[in-house]
Amino acid sequence: MPNQGCRKRLSVSNKTVVQTQYVTFSDDITLKSGARLGPVTVAYETYGQLNTEKSNAILILHAFTGDAHAAFYHEGAKDPGWWDAMIGPGKAFDTNKYFFICPNVLGSCKGTTGPMSVDPKTAKPYGLTFPVITIEDMVDVQKHLLDHLGIKKLLSCAGGSMGGMQAMTWALRYPEMLHSSIVIAACHRHTAQQIAFHEVGRQAVMADPDWKGGNYYGTTVPASGLSLARMIGHITYMSWMSMEQKFGRKLRDKDKLGYDLSKDFEVQSYLEYRGKSFVDRFDANSYLYLTKAMDYFDLAEGRKLGEVFQDVKADLLVISFTSDWLYPSSQSQEMVRALKANDVDVSYVEIKSDYGHDAFLVEFEDQTRVISNYLAKVQKERVLGRNL
Repeated sequence: MPNQGCRKRLSVSNKTVVQTQYVTFSDDITLKSGARLGPVTVAYETYGQLNTEKSNAILILHAFTGDAHAAFYHEGAKDPGWWDAMIGPGKAFDTNKYFFICPNVLGSCKGTTGPMSVDPKTAKPYGLTFPVITIEDMVDVQKHLLDHLGIKKLLSCAGGSMGGMQAMTWALRYPEMLHSSIVIAACHRHTAQQIAFHEVGRQAVMADPDWKGGNYYGTTVPASGLSLARMIGHITYMSWMSMEQKFGRKLRDKDKLGYDLSKDFEVQSYLEYRGKSFVDRFDANSYLYLTKAMDYFDLAEGRKLGEVFQDVKADLLVISFTSDWLYPSSQSQEMVRALKANDVDVSYVEIKSDYGHDAFLVEFEDQTRVISNYLAKVQKERVLGRNL
């Protein structure tokens, strides 16, 4: 039987304070690899109110290094959740109308069971004994959470980047459980280039002597390797235009070039800051496992993409951004064509932006207009229309 932690939501100085909840499933789950894992704890947060019919629930799915804290404030925190500009009263995901659940993914280090969790069989952190996971495994754990909450059908699920992969997987894996899915800045499979960037990051972590084959818990963390991996990744999240506009060739704390191997340019210091701050908030082994899960992501798995989408029953909204070269619009358009070929009700919007892949975390105004109208349409046609 699952055990549910308490929830806290109150308003302090015009700030809504929320608390992460936890539920533990004692039964083992079978992963896509065939390995079994259990017990599994899931960290999650909820926003808004679930209506009597339980027909207004929306699943919010986070990106690679995200967590369950998508909106509002934790007690004493200065900064809100990672998608606070999109979730709340009157926002794209309107908490006055809908009920939102945001779970932390399997394999993470933000409350849900992952490599740094304690293995009950050994009383030590799993480390590399943690089984390899996939996007499908993440979605299956989320299904367990919804069963626990008594939600039989979602109005929608939505996410960007790795969250978009989960949203697309939901439409395929549990087609009867959702009315719609919102897929943002994502793809249907990782390409060789996307895999290559992740592999360089993983090699940076594993080459750090402090990684110790994944058994660094309780000792020095592999800070140099993880920081370098994050620096590499962060370059792919920005566009050429955004980097040029933000940094150009600005010098850092000097008036002229040093003609040595020190950091001359502002962009160098920025990447160093990003890398070091990442080490303070993320686990190196989770980095390895989650990037591997994304690299394994391939909805077609050798089939034609059109065949994969034959059983999709949900409506879909697919959003891409013009300057996103990590998950370019062409990948979203490929999904849209395959969905249309199967007569799936799919809407596609390409948003003009200079922010690259990070645009889904920055371009709030355009996304708000598109998503709020889309959810209203889905609720009217798929929920209210069905009950008239």
